[in-house]
Amino acid sequence: MTTHRSRRPRRPRRLRTLRTARTARTARTKTASRTAALAAVLLAVSAASAGCADPAPPGGPPHRAAARPGPSPGAATARPGNGARPPGPRPFTLVATGDVLPHGSIIDQAHKDAGGKGHDFRPMLSGVKPVIAGADLAICHMETIYAEDAGPFTGYPAFKSPPQIATALAATGYDSCSTASNHTLDDGTAGLGRTLDALDKAGVRHAGSARTAAEAARPTLLKAGGATVAHLAYTYGVNKENVPEDRPWTVNITDPEKIVTAARAARKAGADLVVVSMHWGTEWQEEIDVDQRDLAEILTGSTDESGAGATTGATTGSAAGPASGARPDIDLIIGTHTHVPQAYEKVNGTWVVYGMGDQIAGDMINNDGVPDPRGNQGSIGRFTFTPPTAPGARWTVSRAEFLPQWFDTATGRATLVGAAIRRGEPLTAVRDTIAGAVLSRGAAEDGLVMGN
Repeated sequence: MTTHRSRRPRRPRRLRTLRTARTARTARTKTASRTAALAAVLLAVSAASAGCADPAPPGGPPHRAAARPGPSPGAATARPGNGARPPGPRPFTLVATGDVLPHGSIIDQAHKDAGGKGHDFRPMLSGVKPVIAGADLAICHMETIYAEDAGPFTGYPAFKSPPQIATALAATGYDSCSTASNHTLDDGTAGLGRTLDALDKAGVRHAGSARTAAEAARPTLLKAGGATVAHLAYTYGVNKENVPEDRPWTVNITDPEKIVTAARAARKAGADLVVVSMHWGTEWQEEIDVDQRDLAEILTGSTDESGAGATTGATTGSAAGPASGARPDIDLIIGTHTHVPQAYEKVNGTWVVYGMGDQIAGDMINNDGVPDPRGNQGSIGRFTFTPPTAPGARWTVSRAEFLPQWFDTATGRATLVGAAIRRGEPLTAVRDTIAGAVLSRGAAEDGLVMGN
């Protein structure tokens, strides 16, 4: 069992004095409404499970990963389709997953999976590969940093993970990983550099930490569906040491104004969409905290015509987009850090995934010193983006899905819960727990469904 506690996050500077109205949508806070929504989703899933085969992902057949090119300073192209595509923008799917957190037991399992020679993390992720490789764009969260090739390797509290993880992420189909977390400087800037070097070598892009000021200033640009997608990433802070004063660009620390500025810079660099990974929230807490709520309001409420940007935010609790029709600065927020599944919610017309839970982690002990199975439960977010209907308009989410995921610490495998249930495994309680957290802020009313 692994106890996992991090330094308590401090409120970002701009949020310490923020005064935001907190009028929640009444319908979304009623227990009866949430229960009915969850029941409807589970009923739909039960009906769909009558068949044996998983349906094809929305937006057409899966787009399998081609051989990955080496890293480049410009935009990276996501996996192409199986056949010739008509010219111009087309719908595309984006998937995102939670924390990759290799505790000591995970490192041992990878060593065993490599036959006792080195480390192989590919088998751990093989169960989710169909979903990851089947998407046009896949984003992970690499929470820890990498050691030298030969180690030594360590788990909690100061992680130094085998760099072979990068190879496994690429083989699974990931295009980019967020690398901003409270563990980013667990081994100082040397560890950070090794991590980014290994991801580069594997052909996986990254966002949230940097080796140079120039790298930090350059947005991570990806291609999917004929669109250019910017990936940005931020963390509430770091554990072991402060960000070096002479290298403040080493890791992106949460600041709403800086996030909005970076999003607008990414637009100027050619991005059609901006996806922001946020390492935030309170560990072991399914309910979102005040900082998450405030940040979500500010970031989703900022538009390219708002002027005041991050200092103003938008109407609290609004599922609809900005009334002015101006294009929002950010198109999707995906959250990590809390180690438990958290809600999805449409805020100011933009989807926010507050917390996806852990994708890979050992047996976990919560802050009360109690073994907590939620530390191995999570969700995969899958969003289908559709091209704008007019020049300068926004790419819109035409389908929003979540897929429950569970890491089986007994076998050392990430598992798609729905597929496991169809195989006869007794995981309905796990599925329902994850779904309850994901739907707890009324996402079903805004169209979120459980995917297969």
